[in-house]
Amino acid sequence: MSDALIAVDRLTRHYEVGGELVRALDGVSFDIRQGEWVAIVGQSGSGKSTLMNLLGCLDTATSGTYRLNGADVETLTDDQLADLRNKEIGFVFQTFQLLGRATALANVELPLVYRGLPRRERRAQAEQALRSVGLANRMHHRPNELSGGQRQRVAVARALVGQPSLLLADEPTGNLDSQTGEEIVRLFGELHQRGHTIILVTHEPKLAARCPRAIRLMDGRVLGDGPGAEVATLQAPRAVGT
Repeated sequence: MSDALIAVDRLTRHYEVGGELVRALDGVSFDIRQGEWVAIVGQSGSGKSTLMNLLGCLDTATSGTYRLNGADVETLTDDQLADLRNKEIGFVFQTFQLLGRATALANVELPLVYRGLPRRERRAQAEQALRSVGLANRMHHRPNELSGGQRQRVAVARALVGQPSLLLADEPTGNLDSQTGEEIVRLFGELHQRGHTIILVTHEPKLAARCPRAIRLMDGRVLGDGPGAEVATLQAPRAVGT
């Protein structure tokens, strides 16, 4: 697609374990347009974590192509990949990954520190990011003074502060109770309405079904790609005679 933010074509990731070839990802192809909210869903061993690492430029493919916002990822050097991650991708992790001794504001500022922004500029952007996730009154609290949901909101604000092209969330409700998890899902919905591109990696069909689009993986391949409510619960076709 000409307007694709992400273009993945026949992407593979193979590696050896104990002398055996493991096809963690085996010829995956799809496009994601700007402004889409897409779930990557699958059981353990389906390839979703491998795909997330490739999309996040944390690993390199064995073969195939991956283009992110026009950049041909597999041709980039390590320094260029690090620069791409910092500028184009905002990460949200299941375990929050916050600095325990730093305030919410300092945590959110961190990606901008790596960009070399002046303190006043990065402080203003971090404050705006925290306000955008409903934490205007928690900026100077440390993680141990925040609830699990508030910590995840700080993580979302940190992911958004650099205005990345892509928000990549790995099991973002995995460490939260159901009520708090629902609040975070609603927050992603609001961000989607504001035009953010979101990829949410999950093993939970119910969560994937909340996304407008889902890509279900099985054994390193795409089993289905379409409306979240339809694709989230897809099962592999049964073999004839079973």
